[in-house]
Amino acid sequence: MGYENGLGFQGFLLAQDFAQGFPLKARIRLGFAAVEPGEPLEARRIFINDATNGTPREQGRTLDLGLDGLLPWRGQTHLYGGVRYTRFRANFHFVGGNEDFDVTSSHWGVAAGLEGSYPMGPRTALVLTGGMEYFFAARISGHDTSYSPDGDHVNPRKEYSYDDADAAVKQPGLRPVLMMGFSYRLGR
Repeated sequence: MGYENGLGFQGFLLAQDFAQGFPLKARIRLGFAAVEPGEPLEARRIFINDATNGTPREQGRTLDLGLDGLLPWRGQTHLYGGVRYTRFRANFHFVGGNEDFDVTSSHWGVAAGLEGSYPMGPRTALVLTGGMEYFFAARISGHDTSYSPDGDHVNPRKEYSYDDADAAVKQPGLRPVLMMGFSYRLGR
């Protein structure tokens, strides 16, 4: 549990000693984060219409899948690096304005950082992680409109561009990761 542009949770499976003398450990990671979705009024203008009625309520989240390699560094500390795939969703609901819509995007990215594992018992350890993730630009879709980084837009509103849509929602870009949790070792 920790911070990933908002309150985040991660679960992972770690495989080690799967090849004799091979120093890397491999980890598959699943994550969820509640994130700031963006600017409701701007999102409505860019994806739907210029209406001004209703009280905005918004929420955002990311769902992540990752694959990392961990390399022992000092003591119980590892350097890690890997790839990420995340799905972003922002929901904007205008109460009294009869508009409720999602803005979504899916991104590939890369990650790097440090992770420390501190034994608490024969099979349990405290795990502290700090790093950065970078996600590449991707198509942003909402209602019946999509904006693409390469300019291949679908049903764009007025003269809005990908940069306008990107500024209106807080889809993943450069994301700091600070996590604290526990691990439990299976097997020997």
